[in-house]
Amino acid sequence: MGAINAAIEVGKEKLDVALGSAGEQFTEANEPRAVARLCQRLAAAGCERVLIEGGSYQNLLVAALRAAELPVVIVNPRRVRQFARSIGQLAKTDALDARVLALYGERLQPPVRELPNEQTRALRDLWVRREQLIEMLVMEENRLEHARKALHRGLRAHIDYLRKQIRQADDDLDRTVRNSPLWDKYELLSGVPGVGPVLSVALLADLPELGRLNRREIAALAGVAPFNHDSGTLHGQRKIQGGRPRLRRVLYAATIAAARCNPVLKAFHQRLRAAGKPPKVARVAVMRKLLTILNLMLKTKTAWRPPCPA
Repeated sequence: MGAINAAIEVGKEKLDVALGSAGEQFTEANEPRAVARLCQRLAAAGCERVLIEGGSYQNLLVAALRAAELPVVIVNPRRVRQFARSIGQLAKTDALDARVLALYGERLQPPVRELPNEQTRALRDLWVRREQLIEMLVMEENRLEHARKALHRGLRAHIDYLRKQIRQADDDLDRTVRNSPLWDKYELLSGVPGVGPVLSVALLADLPELGRLNRREIAALAGVAPFNHDSGTLHGQRKIQGGRPRLRRVLYAATIAAARCNPVLKAFHQRLRAAGKPPKVARVAVMRKLLTILNLMLKTKTAWRPPCPA
């Protein structure tokens, strides 16, 4: 059998597999022995890609595919659904989704990228949990502001508990980074003025491609690359979209501080504002420039050096 684009629709209990858009189709249970059997079958089939939509039940499968050294591609489910509509495929079942995903791989040929290693995945789990705790804390603080006094005691107790959990999450993140090969990258990142521990961990956890791609690719992955909106004589405003929203929120908050304390970014921000750029446009440009600097630093393994005085 020639090279094929295998696709797997991952469910909580079963896996729907399509060996190409017109090839064999079968199901396996989403449990260790069945997944190991599936990996052997895919390896024997000579897969050019094994496509999986990003989701919640894929960890066991992805780990097994990595161990079998199969070329895994994790695809954004929204893109696959838009592709299905574009070819007139409106019906939706697990079997049909696997077929469409295989056809998506054949038509678009998404690149096979290196998946995060075990240390990066463990760090990301801790970081995501910290962000979830912060989201809950903000919601509880907002509720406290408008709640009746009878509810204040319980809300304050929960807020105190969440703050303790966040401090514990910070300690866990610090310990995990220090005891992993990511520590060298962490030191390079945190040495940049305006890049604190939270942003450094966020970049290592949610943007493991940092330092491996070019500046345009890394900006698009983070969701800070502007996209044109032009048609004929219309020249619309360029806007950012897509990317990784949780990381972008952390990057945006860090950029506010970096635009004040980092001499390179401060001068860049001031030039943009003096040229008449709106505040948010200027800030997004600073986000992109900061990300570009960090990407180059990791790529060349070069520490931050303050600019020479004028």
